[in-house]
Amino acid sequence: MPESHLTLALVSIVVLGVGAQWLAWRLRWPAIVVLMLFGLAAGPLTGLLVPQRDLGELVSPVVKLFVAVILFEGGLTLRWHEFLEAKGGVRRLLFPALPLNWVFGSLAAHYIGGVSWPVALVFGAIIVVTGPTVIIPLLRQAGLRRRPASYLKWEGIINDPIGALLAVLVFQFFTAAPEDGAWQIIAKLSVGAAAAIVLGYAAARLIALLYRRGWTPEYLKSPVLLMVVFVVFTAADMVHHESGLLATTVMGLTLANIGLADIEELRRFKEYLTVLMVSTVFIVLTAGLDTEALLLLDWRLIALIGAVLFLVRPAAIFLATFRSDMTLNERALVAWIAPRGIVAAAVAGVFGPAMVEAGYEDAAVLVPLIFTLILATVVLHGFSLRWLGRKLGLAASERRGLLIVGATPWSVELARTLKSLDIPVIIADSSWAHLRQVRLGGIEYFYGEILTESAEARLDLSDIGYLLAVTDNDAYNALVCSRFVPTLGREFVYQLPISSDVQPRQLQNTVTGRVLFGEAAYYEVLLSRYYRGWRFQKTPITQGYSAQDYFERVGEEAMPFLLVRASGKLVFRHGDVELKPEPGDSVVAFISPEAQKERRSARSDAADSAAAAPGP
Repeated sequence: MPESHLTLALVSIVVLGVGAQWLAWRLRWPAIVVLMLFGLAAGPLTGLLVPQRDLGELVSPVVKLFVAVILFEGGLTLRWHEFLEAKGGVRRLLFPALPLNWVFGSLAAHYIGGVSWPVALVFGAIIVVTGPTVIIPLLRQAGLRRRPASYLKWEGIINDPIGALLAVLVFQFFTAAPEDGAWQIIAKLSVGAAAAIVLGYAAARLIALLYRRGWTPEYLKSPVLLMVVFVVFTAADMVHHESGLLATTVMGLTLANIGLADIEELRRFKEYLTVLMVSTVFIVLTAGLDTEALLLLDWRLIALIGAVLFLVRPAAIFLATFRSDMTLNERALVAWIAPRGIVAAAVAGVFGPAMVEAGYEDAAVLVPLIFTLILATVVLHGFSLRWLGRKLGLAASERRGLLIVGATPWSVELARTLKSLDIPVIIADSSWAHLRQVRLGGIEYFYGEILTESAEARLDLSDIGYLLAVTDNDAYNALVCSRFVPTLGREFVYQLPISSDVQPRQLQNTVTGRVLFGEAAYYEVLLSRYYRGWRFQKTPITQGYSAQDYFERVGEEAMPFLLVRASGKLVFRHGDVELKPEPGDSVVAFISPEAQKERRSARSDAADSAAAAPGP
């Protein structure tokens, strides 16, 4: 193959993958859906990209290594505090839900799909996985509450390697050499699983030792970690086929929960890398789909896919979670949401042809059957997760809430004003005394250090879309903003202007959040004005009372801080950007006593005019 052709194919995959991610963000669609559409358009529909033709033997090893990193990054997101909060449901989703899914799926494949028992049992083992490559991007967009999100995340990440090993066990049982008995196969699998767990745990401890002792420079920490992930996956896979997925998952889970100081930076790097890898893998797999294989699906196999969606998964989940601490709505959500992903496709791609070679001719339907199931679950579950979560009360309708870090008199006044406009507000402060007025005002609060792991465990931010860091410590405000930028986005994170003249503007732009209001909103200025009688007031803008009327009336005796759009969206004034209210918006401004009197007088005059007007 010409080098230029290979380069063009690789660049095309990256462009399609990242372009699909961007388009999904703009359309607010599930990213996986757009990725699959792009892959199908580039591959089966047009033939412009055929991975088996363009990449040759690179396809399989690249996909395997990328999946290993994706599962490792998934393990990095598993925190013990989430497990402790949702441990009852998580345990039920691992056992007995996983074996029930296998049994019910196998029964459906045999009696509804009409395939032989060996193929049915392998099919049942493959469909128990709900891959993190699909579920984590969906959760990122769905805005689920923390507990139901934890159920789906833990199930997807833990079940992926376990389901792959189950499929290996069933496959080897039917295709092993005659001299290998069932106990020998189970023993080999047990050795592989044990080796994977030991390798993953030891590798995580080794990384922690290297980092804590300073044996790895800062610029090499992420590359060294990526190298170790590849080594662990390969070593475990050499012990037993598909054990590498379990090893990398264990490594990520261990590393996430041993108190490593660099874990946030590593998690952020791996998250960015994983977005690129997920995009690449989905483009490659869907572009390489053989459309002729889909013709093997008859009405019975289509009925089987329907049974998996509407009977197998719901029955297994409702039985497994009976009398658990999961609510009925949580059980309904988890019973429906089960998108299959890369691991299911990769396992089917390996075992389908191998079973055909072993004499099980009906195994030829495994690959098209699994890919059709992936397409169906990605589309149906991808588009319904956010909607169903909101209907069941398990997801925020919109992330329009505000987190205020710093309980000052004026920030408490701002919170009260926003609360009167039905905007969710949380005030966080490490001083119990500072929170007194917050508690008396019935405002939701967090008492403690916002940057600790304890805060992450106790604080549910599913409603929060904006942050204000308004303490009297400029450096701390900047640190808080930098901590929440990856979660909320830089355009939604604000802090008070830095008062020190020594602080270079370049540092302000790269490290801090956006400057709230502008250079006039220093901490000391706002506090002084509050004690001189300045207060926050909300003013609706209407067709009869325009934005121009409002700004002319309040003049220089007001600091318009933000707009509350008719949709509930918040728009903060920052830097030199002026607010542009529209009819239906409400302006929230910090107003002087004189301006307050002027507004009261204006309202009184308006009321008198209305009373004096002749009746109809």
